[in-house]
Amino acid sequence: MKFLIIISIFVVLLFSQIPNSFSELELFTNSKVYAPEHNLQVYGKGLPEENLIIRIFSPDDTITKFDQITTDPDGSFNYALITWPKPSTNFPYGTYTVEVISTAQNGISQKIDVKFSSTTELVDVPVERHVNTLVFAPETAAINQSFRVFVQTTSDGLLIGNNPTELLGTTHVHLPSGLSFPLSASFKTLHQGLFFVDFIPRGEGTHVFHVVAFSQGTTSHGSSATTVLSQDLGGISDQIIKLNSILDETSSELEVLKSEIAGFDSTLEKASNKIDESTGTISTSVEYISEASSQLNSLLFPIIASIGIIVALQITIIARRR
Repeated sequence: MKFLIIISIFVVLLFSQIPNSFSELELFTNSKVYAPEHNLQVYGKGLPEENLIIRIFSPDDTITKFDQITTDPDGSFNYALITWPKPSTNFPYGTYTVEVISTAQNGISQKIDVKFSSTTELVDVPVERHVNTLVFAPETAAINQSFRVFVQTTSDGLLIGNNPTELLGTTHVHLPSGLSFPLSASFKTLHQGLFFVDFIPRGEGTHVFHVVAFSQGTTSHGSSATTVLSQDLGGISDQIIKLNSILDETSSELEVLKSEIAGFDSTLEKASNKIDESTGTISTSVEYISEASSQLNSLLFPIIASIGIIVALQITIIARRR
């Protein structure tokens, strides 16, 4: 009895999976490479009179076109999805993804990558998707001091990715000890395709940041190294700049002092010249006084002599009277 119950459950489960096993969804495009003004025609097959969702993803994973169609009674469909416009910021050249989603078959989907380019030659324009990863980290840092590492992810020149946990899932840093430390859960989004992580090194040596980006089946690697020192070179540089500033101020003060000394020398020279001029004036005055004294003496001698003669005559007269 138990065996029959188990068999019945197995049969029920088996038949419940039959629609998925025999689900039918096919997708094709009329070309792999398109140029401006070319039509993108999608066709294929689903279930009879089934509602299908058709989307176009641009190179940066954003949806540029969204339509819903219904298959024919035989399940086929043929739909003009888009006429490619001239290239612009909304429709740049690059690899696009066309996706059709079934609404009646548990949401199964089919995808095709196509190329939008200036030429339709397959030889010149490969359809493969290329993801590029750039890592920006400082050359030097100081132990126990936080610094920031930036990551940029692009595809066909456009920034891609919004969730760093999914996009950079296996990113890590190689420590000087030889161990590695995961970083995927530490990244934050700055902008679509631009991410950053703040890292605090606990030891000296070279830290290598290995970034692994995975997008739409394509993997890209990028790396950058930072040398961690015991002291931040930026702080030393600031000290050197401050010292140079002090030296510049000292040099300026010396120039001012030199200018003041030069002015003092000029003042001394002027004072010396004035003293010389004053000394010359005094000498000239003394000479004038000497000349005046000589002239005075020449005038006084005759007068004194005359007075002496008169006094002598008076004495003689008085003597005779007696």
